Amino acid sequence: MVVKVLHYDAFTDKPGMGNPAGIVLSADVLSDEQMQAIASSTGFNETAFILSSNKADIRIRFFTPGHEMDLCGHATVASVFMVKELGLLKADKILLETNVGLLPISITNSESHVIIGMQQAPYQEEIFTGSLSDLAHSIGLSENDIDPKFPVVFGSTGIWTLLLPVKNIAAFKRMNPQNALFPKILFQKTHSSIHPFCLETFHPKADMHGRHFSSPFSSTIEDPVTGTASGVMGAYYQKYILYPGDVKKNIIVEQGQEIGKDGIINVEFPSRKNAVKIFGTAVYVEELEIKIAK
Repeated sequence: MVVKVLHYDAFTDKPGMGNPAGIVLSADVLSDEQMQAIASSTGFNETAFILSSNKADIRIRFFTPGHEMDLCGHATVASVFMVKELGLLKADKILLETNVGLLPISITNSESHVIIGMQQAPYQEEIFTGSLSDLAHSIGLSENDIDPKFPVVFGSTGIWTLLLPVKNIAAFKRMNPQNALFPKILFQKTHSSIHPFCLETFHPKADMHGRHFSSPFSSTIEDPVTGTASGVMGAYYQKYILYPGDVKKNIIVEQGQEIGKDGIINVEFPSRKNAVKIFGTAVYVEELEIKIAK
């Protein structure tokens, strides 16, 4: 059985940059096992499967090479961009069904790009209570690299990740993740990824810089430009970094520069009561044919 997988790169308009996603249209005929086999064969951090929905305009399921994910930011942006580009969506505001619930999606035509806006699930967090030394060591750093001005927390806007504040951007080039160590260190949320960040940036207009190291259960090492984690960073920025009285309602997050995947994500937090939104574009790269068992 041959399945067509469309490869799009998200959070960039340049093929080969940003974060790659595989996308399968009309996936209702596929079983869970077949979706997992396709995702494992493509090898992308996430492959998205577009299905019909009786609750929303479309439904998307997301699979890493190792397991299903409840939500994925970059694959959502890439998928909605694709169906709009192919003329399969006419409206500029749609409702998306995911495993974390129904999420509003906006589609805006800027001067040069189609911009996809994705509202994420309400922010949740839990303070990390494990060893900071072991945590730093698991990504090739020392505890001295951790910025003590900010808390280390598990955060979620649909997917749990651990936010690790780092003192300076120079440390990011030294990072060398040992993903197999993560579950024991992250015993509170054993399937979490680790997302180090700092307030130094490469791009002058960016507010935060990050990298994203995957849970070993995903069978991947690093996610180049991460939509859900950037949503978590926006909520964290709003809660811990904004000055009292600051009316700033959006930030720019950069990611992927250390691995040649320069990506930019706009994150909006309209008020302290609303869920964050992320914004980005995407670009078509190629069509793949994946062979799986029937």
